[in-house]
Amino acid sequence: MKILITGGAGYIGSVLTPALLAAGHEVTVLDSFMFGQNSLADCCHYETFQVVRGDCRNEKLMMSLLEDAEAIIPLAALVGAPLCSRDQIGTKTINQDAVETLCRLARPEQKILMPVTNSGYGIGEAGKFCTEESPLRPISLYGTTKVAAEKAVLERGNSITFRLATVFGMSPRMRVDLLVNDFVYRAVYDRAVVIFEGHFKRNYIHIRDVAKVFLHGLDNFETMKGKAYNVGLEDANLSKLELCAEIQKYLPNFVYLEAPIGEDPDKRDYIVSNQRILATGFTPDWSLGRGIRELIKGYTILRNSVYSNV
Repeated sequence: MKILITGGAGYIGSVLTPALLAAGHEVTVLDSFMFGQNSLADCCHYETFQVVRGDCRNEKLMMSLLEDAEAIIPLAALVGAPLCSRDQIGTKTINQDAVETLCRLARPEQKILMPVTNSGYGIGEAGKFCTEESPLRPISLYGTTKVAAEKAVLERGNSITFRLATVFGMSPRMRVDLLVNDFVYRAVYDRAVVIFEGHFKRNYIHIRDVAKVFLHGLDNFETMKGKAYNVGLEDANLSKLELCAEIQKYLPNFVYLEAPIGEDPDKRDYIVSNQRILATGFTPDWSLGRGIRELIKGYTILRNSVYSNV
């Protein structure tokens, strides 16, 4: 299949793009390369790979790239509450407006598979699982723009959205700021972390299972289209304290404690049911523990020491 990915050189795209190429698809990536990354360098040997440096908000460029595409995966986004609050105009125009424009430009027969976020659930009810039918109550600009983009994609039709849990794992375009990735990094190098509001719960999913769910969606598009799907690990609806206890199994010297005062600016707190995606035949390959072991190896390679002597 001929696939267009916007933001294909980002954290998820840098794992998804080579997975699609290895599966035999033709892939065109549009990316601004705003982080100066070279994460798709190893894809360039594929004759079936094309890359375009540009902006997904450029309507003329998007029209030309959509000409040959059979499926579109819009990954381009400013991701995470801190980055979104720093560039609120960019967040709205990239995360929401560009997706609404894409829905307008795409032909009805072109398939759209879009990742959104289960952070749209905001603050869930205690002890009650969020399903795809649960009300969406985003509490950040990031969540709000992603919920609006998902609405446009699903109303447009011939589309699937994946409400991703908090993603973790190694990527050629690494993000150390994601919760599991961050806590493991601190466990490896600081050997300690102070937690605010450690009872807040989230769901988690490995980045390679995110790539796998897109391949699953392409293979089963006709039976899955028209719906949103939560994508996370059923056994990983964990509080921050429970996550630290899991990391400590692999790094016994890791110490964590909950601050008696102070707040986490990220107030998300919910547990998620992933039964709808599991019912389609999708099964994740990566447990939380396997991902922690991978990250420990990865951080043996990566060390954020650019402004220090050690």
